[in-house]
Amino acid sequence: MERRSFIKKTVLSSFTALIGAEIVFGSKIQNGYTPLALQDPDPYKLFSKNKDMVILNDKPWNIEAQAHLLDDKITPNSSMFIRNNGRTPEKINPKDWLLTIDGESVKSKKTYTLDDLKSKFQKHTYQLTLECGGNGRSEFDPPAKGNQWTIGAVHCASWTGVRLSDVLKDAGIKSNAVYIGYHAFDTHLSGDPSKEPISRGCPMSKALQDETLLAFEMNGKDIPLIHGYPVRLVAGGWPASVSGKWINRISIRDRIHDGTKMTGTAYRIPCNPVAPGEKVKDEDMCIIESMPVKSLITYPKTGATIKEGKSLNIRGHAWAGELEVSKMEYSIDFGTTWTTCPIEKPSNRLAWQHFSAKIDFPKKGYYEVWARATDTNNTAQPMLLPGWNPKGYLNNACHRIAVKVI
Repeated sequence: MERRSFIKKTVLSSFTALIGAEIVFGSKIQNGYTPLALQDPDPYKLFSKNKDMVILNDKPWNIEAQAHLLDDKITPNSSMFIRNNGRTPEKINPKDWLLTIDGESVKSKKTYTLDDLKSKFQKHTYQLTLECGGNGRSEFDPPAKGNQWTIGAVHCASWTGVRLSDVLKDAGIKSNAVYIGYHAFDTHLSGDPSKEPISRGCPMSKALQDETLLAFEMNGKDIPLIHGYPVRLVAGGWPASVSGKWINRISIRDRIHDGTKMTGTAYRIPCNPVAPGEKVKDEDMCIIESMPVKSLITYPKTGATIKEGKSLNIRGHAWAGELEVSKMEYSIDFGTTWTTCPIEKPSNRLAWQHFSAKIDFPKKGYYEVWARATDTNNTAQPMLLPGWNPKGYLNNACHRIAVKVI
């Protein structure tokens, strides 16, 4: 006769409390089974996100903002995109957390507790722009595989932590150091503990920048679990995949890091332009480093309506990877002519910049307001989709909103 193990009364009581109603026949639930009502939690409540956020995937979680949700100068948690590659850690005890520094190019393997980081090294706070390398992928034709991000996989929060450079130097860097690679607590979707969902990194020159942090606070509070609690790497201006979450180990490498999603076509684009749909050999793909110049109109929402004779006030943000934005323009005639508008200096290097403009329209009708940023190398955003690439990375086409004058 089949032996069945039923859940204990304490577990059943917990289920009942979470669901908020009596579980009729709850005593019949087999051990290990979770009621459906608890299997699909509301991600908006679970992650404290705005209801206007758009869910692209739940295995793993990938959620993006809409332009109007990014209107704040410092992005709040409620509007920050989520990009995961594996299973989010369920719980991490900060008292047990350890960071290990190892690798071929470290003088001696070393570990640090969270208290070590906070007490031994100087704290720094920076506003840092993080953008998914695939932001804008949905516009590519032919389509590129992956999450079909539109414009909302970007944010600029305030991060507090210690400089990665200070920790690496304390551990000891050998002269042959080339790259760092991170490792973390998240687990592979398959559940296989031998597989890492992602393990990327960056050259030593980026790792040693002042603004590259081992962060433990976001916007003045502990980092939410979904964004990397208790400690994450933050390397602004580069693809957000470089800013590993739930960090527990950093390897100082004597070669380009070869972890998961560092090889093949992952976070790489063709070294030279290719025709749409063309197949590209792995060896002809180059690692993405600094993100391209880009901008976003965050107010008003697309579809705005105003009365004839009234002006329209717009605002938004612009960023340029490792560079600054030197000029901001808008167009209301589909890019035929452009008008310069004010743009603020960044609060610190690698933070996005804020622009605004007051626009007058000549008569009633339909218009589109296009925004275009130019960086300090005099490179401007393309008006429409830039060069195609197999993975749909680095779409920095001008953002546009629709406006009707009545």
